[in-house]
Amino acid sequence: MGDGAEGLVDAQARIQDRMDELEQRRRASRRSAPRDPESARQLESLRLARADFERQASATAHPVRREQLTGAMAELDRRIAELQEKMG
Repeated sequence: MGDGAEGLVDAQARIQDRMDELEQRRRASRRSAPRDPESARQLESLRLARADFERQASATAHPVRREQLTGAMAELDRRIAELQEKMG
């Protein structure tokens, strides 16, 4: 074979490897999909709320407000742990 044909074979092999890799990722994502989408949504919501409270706590200068936010974050941490345990 000439150089052009070898390049074509190499390109086809790379394309096939890439297609195989994408198929493996699709299979893995199907297996790792959450069993309970509602619980997954709740978990994401709790994580976002905690991140927001953490941002607020770092920005506030008032100690009472910081204490309130710290308590709220502790409650969110408890709920997150509880939900993660429930989800397995």
